[in-house]
Amino acid sequence: MPQVSHVVDILKQFAPLELAEDWDNVGLLVGDPERPVQRVMTCLTLTPATAAEAVRESAQLVVSHHPVMFRPVQRLTTADPQGKLLLDLAGAGVAVYSAHTAFDSAETGINAHLALGLDLHGIQPLAVADSPHAADVGAGRYGLVGESVRLEELVARVKSFLGIPTLRVVGPDDRTVQSVAIACGSGGSMLAHAASRRCDCMLTGEAAFHTCLEAEALGISLILPGHYASERFAMEALADYLGEQLPDVRVWASQDERDPLRQA
Repeated sequence: MPQVSHVVDILKQFAPLELAEDWDNVGLLVGDPERPVQRVMTCLTLTPATAAEAVRESAQLVVSHHPVMFRPVQRLTTADPQGKLLLDLAGAGVAVYSAHTAFDSAETGINAHLALGLDLHGIQPLAVADSPHAADVGAGRYGLVGESVRLEELVARVKSFLGIPTLRVVGPDDRTVQSVAIACGSGGSMLAHAASRRCDCMLTGEAAFHTCLEAEALGISLILPGHYASERFAMEALADYLGEQLPDVRVWASQDERDPLRQA
């Protein structure tokens, strides 16, 4: 039976932690690396709902994209929501691993997956990583759609790939798009890189109001499907990958996880 450390080794090969941003908190964050593993759950974020699911379904390891304990923790008590969540997981013997920005930037990570899902060509890192893996990886991605398309057509591609009915857009429907930047999650800080690559459009999960105004002034369209939609699909793909690598382990993407934002 594999141990937590065995799964961690697979995850590190898939998304080397050297690719993570300096400010990030990645790796095995909770748990015993020598504990045997029979059940693994992936999720975008550890919330009371996803943590309860992991405990209920007897998972020994949760692979969450967003790290727990993102900022330094000085005390763990049940009076604090994160403290209760961590104590519940630790009490049930559930380990937690996060790759976060390493997974974003990996050769077959979230941004690369989004670029391929939009059928981009000549895909390259938007900002090259300073690491031994820098030939093929880095923060974000950009590529060409081939023949130029209208923005509304690219929007339709995003909706289809992510399986969502609506999203937000900056820029007119009839704007011509050929070069597209990709930055999953909250990627507004990548706008300058998109501009330096002369991209016509950038796909990111969410962006601040002033980032939208800046993009408009630069003539760069934005496609904003939401933070959740831009990353959650990858946790489902990761569960499939881990299941292939660990045929004797039950691996699933959280069934209780939901986007906290809804249309009203």
